[in-house]
Formats: sequence, structure tokens, C-alpha cells
Amino acid sequence: MTYWRERNGLEGVGMVVEVDKLFDGRTVLCDGAMGTMLYSCGVFINRCYDELNLSQPDTIRSVHEQYLQAGAQIIETNTFGANRFRLEHFGLADKVQEINLAGARIARQCVSAFGDKQGSQAFVAGAVGSLGVKLQPYGEISADQARAAFAEQIVALAEGGVDLLIVETMMSVAEAEQAVLAAREVASLCKVAVMVTVDEAGNCLDGTSPEEVARRLTAAGAHAVGCNCSSGPPIVLSVIERMRQATSLPLIAMPNAGLPRDVEGRNIYLTSPEYMGSYARKFIRAGASWVGGCCGTTPAHIRAMRSSLRAMEAQDKGEKSVEPQTVVISPETKAVAVEPMPFRERSGIARKIADGEFVTLVEIVPPKGFDCGKELAGAALLAKRGVDAINVPDSPRASARMSAQSLCVQIQQKIGIETVLHYTCRDRNILSIQSDLLGASSLGLKNILCLTGDPPKMGNYPDATAVFDVDAIGLVRIVQGLNHGFDLARNVIGGSAGFTVSVAANPGVPDIDHEIRRFAAKVEAGAEFCITQPVFDRKLLEEFLRRIEAFRIPVIAGIWPLTSLRNAEFMKNDLRVSMPDNVLARMASAPDKDAALAEGLTIAQEMLAGVRSAVQGVQVSAPFGKFAAAAEVLGLYEEVESVA
Repeated sequence: MTYWRERNGLEGVGMVVEVDKLFDGRTVLCDGAMGTMLYSCGVFINRCYDELNLSQPDTIRSVHEQYLQAGAQIIETNTFGANRFRLEHFGLADKVQEINLAGARIARQCVSAFGDKQGSQAFVAGAVGSLGVKLQPYGEISADQARAAFAEQIVALAEGGVDLLIVETMMSVAEAEQAVLAAREVASLCKVAVMVTVDEAGNCLDGTSPEEVARRLTAAGAHAVGCNCSSGPPIVLSVIERMRQATSLPLIAMPNAGLPRDVEGRNIYLTSPEYMGSYARKFIRAGASWVGGCCGTTPAHIRAMRSSLRAMEAQDKGEKSVEPQTVVISPETKAVAVEPMPFRERSGIARKIADGEFVTLVEIVPPKGFDCGKELAGAALLAKRGVDAINVPDSPRASARMSAQSLCVQIQQKIGIETVLHYTCRDRNILSIQSDLLGASSLGLKNILCLTGDPPKMGNYPDATAVFDVDAIGLVRIVQGLNHGFDLARNVIGGSAGFTVSVAANPGVPDIDHEIRRFAAKVEAGAEFCITQPVFDRKLLEEFLRRIEAFRIPVIAGIWPLTSLRNAEFMKNDLRVSMPDNVLARMASAPDKDAALAEGLTIAQEMLAGVRSAVQGVQVSAPFGKFAAAAEVLGLYEEVESVA
């Protein structure tokens, strides 16, 4: 580009040659979200994030450095909203040049320092976002005004020393075209990559199809096209597949970390780094050249994507085959992953599942105090009745109870029956998660049920802080990593942790499509068997089993013996469990407490008989500590002293 060449002389000309290599079809890893990282640093969302280039340059520099350390080859300047129209909302329209110039120089300094220290090359992309206003005929801004606003920003980025431009999150193709035209006018030698954001159908927000987007931006002079932001990796993957049919340009995939969930009044992105890493491979297989992240992604996500891409390159070269659930070894470790012991040898439950035997589990909830005498007596009763293992929830509904791990250890050591430890991501960061799991393995707890966990606001401490560093999918990958002998930092742990890895599923959830997608991701992450939420409608379970047939793992069905009509109504209205009207009617017809207990037991036994041939086992809950009733659901009636 003429302006940039004049500012940078021969050095600039040389860099153009280097930048060209990014567009030759090779795989390139970009960075992740800037706004997410700034928000995590305590910057309120009502601030102008672009202005931080002037007032808090060290904060911006720190984010860039973290992405470079994570493996990003391209970092974007903190200038997404640094155009005249967006800055005007903050009274900063007269600082377009100053903010963009500062943003480019901060990123350039980071890349230069990183190259000097690490000996590896990275590039600076000038980030150009949508104008935040609508163009004619849907708004008041003309094409010429839009192009002038883009040109004003691009000139400042060029003066700051960017290597290329990334025009992103474009909501209309017409606006994207004006950004490309502006770049060609004021920075003719600068390569321009353009990305649109799409709706659930995969169309740009102005209704343009991915194929037409690719064709129009190619014609406008873009050097790469793609999709960013949007609702998450799956929809971006479908857009890339469709764009590939319409253009030969390099394609870019930079999705959000899924859709945000409201946790404690904050929008939290729960898509795990490992899940994003798995999609990095899928993007490349679908024809993308550049991959990275948008809203909700962090250096951890980019690091996981880098590892995933390295593993894929190794597979392609025939150097080493790495399954999706295997921990990727970085070159620095110079170590070899261990092979986990065969599944059937890890625990008694694993042996029964591997041998095709029917598994029986009973759930025992930890006490709210420190005395677990009743729970231990219940476990002893169930062991004598022939139950295979005890399931121990992890503070269900975010209530404060004895730790599940403590109760599991006591049950196994004092009673001698195997346990399944429920483990949630709600209360622990990734350091605590790994510490707990290493301790669990050392203590002989080998069956782990990986759960995201209920938000604290559901429990009796609604102001408690939620963590959610990862969700259940990410937790599965952490556990599988330990099974292969490494923690998340690729440190050797001295062998395989030897866990069986199970996950939960809810066949009765209203959004079953979302549930199926998450279940598929859990299986891809390395889940080995599944335990469902309580099921009262056999048809829902049968439909769920049909939907997961392509990625089926052994399924253990959850069964809950109802104790009263009130209990049934609580399950339906508070826990959102699908409860058929005929079940409610049967519970309502019970004349007294004893009759209700008997009817609930009968319903549970009927459910067990109905699903037995379709699943690998059942987990029976023991509501209100009725352990004997749980055993009776399973048909285990030995005469022993009751504790409930």
C-alpha cells in the first residue's frame, strides 16, 4: 500500500512479501477476544474499549502478550469500534486517528518484542469492525460516508504499522464492500481479510447467503473471506463449508465460544477450550486456512486450538496418530503420552459395562452436616442387597453439603462398595479441578461423572461466586488428559489416572436438539458411558436413544421412585423434569402417604421393566434417604435391617 510503503520504507516492502505467505493456503492461527479479556480485567462494559489504547496501554499490551504466548500468529489491534460513528457515542469522534495509531503501535511493539524473545514471527492485523450504523436505504448513511469512515480508520492503522487488515463482524455485505473499497483506495498494498457474522440459518444478517457473500467479497477485492462471531463453532463450520463452494480465496473461521449463558447475572461463555480445539481441526478439514476466536474466547482457547492443529499436522504427516481425546504433547515436553489401561480393568462398573452386564447404581446424597452415619448405613444395606455401586452427587442444586469426594472415600473404605463421584465445574478453577482429580485417583476413586453443575443462585447461597472455568465437555477432556498421563500444562503426572469417564444427559429437556449436540461433543471429548436424569416418560428415552445412535455409548437410565404428588409436582415444576399427566394422576389418586409411596415404587418398577432391554443399566435415586425403597425398585429384597 502506497501510504504504508512511504512510512516504512524498504522494511515495509519486505514485510509485504512475508504477509503474502499468510494467504497462500497455509494454516494460520489468529487470536481470540479482546473485549472478553478486558471485561475479565474489571473494565466495565459501558467504557469505550478502544480508548483504552490511550488510557490503559499496559492492559492492552498484556492481552496481546497472552495471545502471543498461547501461539497466535496474528494478533488484532484493539480497534474494533474505533471508527467515527462508534466513537461518537463516547464523545471521541475527534480521536479516530489517535486511538487507531496507538492501537497499532501497541500491537506492533508486542509482536516485535515477542519475535526478539522467542525467535518466532507474528503479524499485526488492523481490526476494523462494523460502523454501528445502517447504510442507505435502511439507514441514513450513504455508501460514500461509510467508505470515508472506513478510510479514516484504515489510514491511521496503516501509519501505526499494521501488516494487514481484518474487517470483521460485518452485518451486511454492502457495508463490507465499502470497507474493502476504502482499503484499496488508501492502502492499496495491504491485504484485506473480511468476515461476516451470521444468523442461525447461516445467512449474513442482511439475509445474504454464505455463497453470495463469498462471491461478492471476492469480486470486491478481498484477499480472504470468512465468518466470525455468530452463535458458535457449529454454525460457523456450516458457513465455511458453503463458502468453500463459491470462492477459491483463503477462508477464515473465528467463532464465539458458543452462546453465552446467564450465570450470576453475567453472560458467561461455557464452551471449553478443548471443544474449540476440536473445531479448529474441523474448520481446516472444511477448507478454512485461518482459525481463531471471537467473543468468549481466551488465550486458553487459542492454546487448545494450537495444540489441536499441531496434532492434525502430525497425523497428516504420518508422524503420530493422536485421537481426539488424547492429550497433545507440546514439543517442549519431549515426553510420550501413556496408554490408559483397558476400560474394563479400571473399575468394577467398567468391567460390567465392557462385558455387557446390566449395571445397578443407587444415588446417595451427602448430608448437610458432618455426620454421615445414615448414608454409610444406607450404603451397607444396598451393598448387601447386591447393588453394584453408589452414586454420590456433588452438592446438588448448589446446596452446601459434605463433599462428595469425602463421602465416596468413606463408603469405599468403610463399606467396601464401589462409588461414582459426581464432579462439577461450578466451584473450582482448573487448578483445583486437577488437584481434586489427582487426589481422587490416589484414594482409589476411579469412576467420575463429569458435570457442569448448577449455578449458585439456585441454592441456599445465591451470592456465592461461580467459577465455570470449563463446562462438562472441557472436564471430560481434562479427565482424559489425566488418563493419558498429563495435566493441562502438559506436565507428566507419573502414569495414567485410570478413571472411567461418564457424563450426564437429559432426554426430557425442552431443547432436545441442543442436548443432543452437547452429548455428541461429550462423546467426542472422550465420554465412555452416560447416566441420564430421571426419566418418567419411556418414549422420551427411546427417542433420545434413537437420536444418539450414530455416537452411542453405554447408557444408564435414571429412575426416581416418587414419594407423593407434591414430590411429582416439584420434579415437574421446579426441576423441569418431563412428567406425564398419567403419572401425576396416579400419584394424585393415592389416598394416603403409604399408598403414595407404594404407587411411586410401582411406577419406578414399571419404568425399569420397560427400559431394561434398551439400556445398559439403571441408576435409582433414594429420595429422602429411602434406601430400602431404591433397592426394591431393583428387585432386591433380602431381609436386612432397614435404615430408612
